[in-house]
Amino acid sequence: MIRTRGLTKRFGPVVAVDGVDLRVDEGDRYGFLGPNGSGKTTLVRMLLGLVFPTSGEIEIMGQPIPRRAARVLPEVGSLIEAPAAYGHLSGRRNLALMDAAGPARPARPDHGRRHRQHRIDQALARVGLAGIDARPVRAYSLGMRQRLGLAAALLRAPRLLILDEPTNGLDPQGIREIRELLVELNEGGTTVFVCSHLLAEVERLCTKVGVIDRGRLVLEQHLSALRAATGRVLVRSPDADRAAALLDGRVDRRDGDRLLVRHPDPARLNQLLVSGGIRVSEITAERRSLEQVVLDVTSAGSDRVDPR
Repeated sequence: MIRTRGLTKRFGPVVAVDGVDLRVDEGDRYGFLGPNGSGKTTLVRMLLGLVFPTSGEIEIMGQPIPRRAARVLPEVGSLIEAPAAYGHLSGRRNLALMDAAGPARPARPDHGRRHRQHRIDQALARVGLAGIDARPVRAYSLGMRQRLGLAAALLRAPRLLILDEPTNGLDPQGIREIRELLVELNEGGTTVFVCSHLLAEVERLCTKVGVIDRGRLVLEQHLSALRAATGRVLVRSPDADRAAALLDGRVDRRDGDRLLVRHPDPARLNQLLVSGGIRVSEITAERRSLEQVVLDVTSAGSDRVDPR
């Protein structure tokens, strides 16, 4: 669905994106992560033909970008940085103008003018704005503006969604609604590409992640592989001293009644402890969180300024 090869963007002496080979397959829910200033937004803008690369190649749906952007972009829904809208117009009127600005020859029959009102109503309902009135957008809250931007991205039932911080400004209930909507769209055939700083949300939503740091893609992997068991087991026991003695040489770390034990099978370890007369209140295979994975492969963001 998305391929880049050696994708590079320089702004004078600054290399914002440095030789990135990105692979997003059809059906992925792909989380694109990295610190502030790492090149995420620049790369996304290149995918949409808004910024031209200095070198390298981009393909979306098998078509080169930006050369075939006019053919591809009607099949792509996007929300990049803050959603744009005419502040003096209502949300519905904004969506009508965006829809009218689409290609003269729609990519699919249901993209035509005759279906416009139905598309607008459906998009607003999907993002939780079905009941909006004629208030101008300038009177909307940040969360409402974000929902309206998502509605605009969904107007033409895209095959690919490219979203930059789609839950910005939403409360916890709204974040969950958008997560569930993106999963629903993905299960219906839409590939989802999301940039976000909310690692917990990416962990719940995405099936694959890519991490960029200082312009370079430092990690690209399926989330299930990243979060596989580490071969260690977390054990909590009121008999921690006896457990540590029984497991002598296999305890990597101890914190009070908690032990981190080198062992491949929590069930067998539990059996060993219980047969030794040791009470076990909690036992689970250790898995790395997405936060741990990202922090291990990235540096501080560009918004941090340390003393020299």
